Amino acid sequence: MIAQNTPQLELPKPTDMAIEKSDFIEGMAKGMAVLESFDTERQRLNATLAAQRAGLTRAAARRHLLTLAHLGYLESDGSYFWLSPKVLRLSGSYLASARLPRSVQPVLNRLAAQSRESFSVAVLEGDAVVIVARSVSLAPASEGADWDSSSLARSALPPVRLLAHGLHLGARLPAHATSTGRVLLAALPRADFTAWLKGRVLPRLTPYTVTEPKALRQVIAQVRQADHCIASQEHELGVHAVAVPLRNMDGATVAALNAVVSAHSLQSGVVQRELLPLLQDAARELRPLV
Repeated sequence: MIAQNTPQLELPKPTDMAIEKSDFIEGMAKGMAVLESFDTERQRLNATLAAQRAGLTRAAARRHLLTLAHLGYLESDGSYFWLSPKVLRLSGSYLASARLPRSVQPVLNRLAAQSRESFSVAVLEGDAVVIVARSVSLAPASEGADWDSSSLARSALPPVRLLAHGLHLGARLPAHATSTGRVLLAALPRADFTAWLKGRVLPRLTPYTVTEPKALRQVIAQVRQADHCIASQEHELGVHAVAVPLRNMDGATVAALNAVVSAHSLQSGVVQRELLPLLQDAARELRPLV
């Protein structure tokens, strides 16, 4: 994956939930911005780096870092800070109580067992998609192997897992460059997608990433018409994925279901011939549950 300069983070975006200005705690919002500034690219931050990423002064960032460390959400060596295991309480509580991850998990595991691919479900959050469920790996990956689901189904060899960098529960991936993100953007009303795209800088993650707004509009229009998306090497070199929308009984798209596949699977037609129908059948099966 081509390294890029990480853009400065903004304060967490408000949701659709209305709130009075007098009820808004700005200090809490800034503290959450500092906590969210830790990611797979910046696992350790000092006060200067945290200030840059959270859009705060160095002094304010330092106070938030020290407070989060005092509360047990960060660990520190005196200069740098990093996330502690305590932050898993937040994600663990969501995964244990939220309906969507619990509903899709058995289906994801079954799909993985059937096809030997890796599956995940993601939701849209701002400029990114967040992975809320993943199939359980059945066997360790064999480094450097290439395969497709048909040949593997007939083979006695152990399954190979193709995973993008940072593809884990809770991971945030850029919506414009991923199959799940494009499916979810295509599900937005056209006016909402126009508002989402307006003034937005689309980072170039690989030489194949679509970064021109006009080009992305065309891609999203194609995804909307096809009702699925295949993204090839736009988020990470060597990574290809296919995604379909997960809709509820009212027809509203609530998430996206995807599989990470090999280049051979894509080029041989296995994705279109076998995997895409498998995903679409699973989406129909999940409709009453999501």
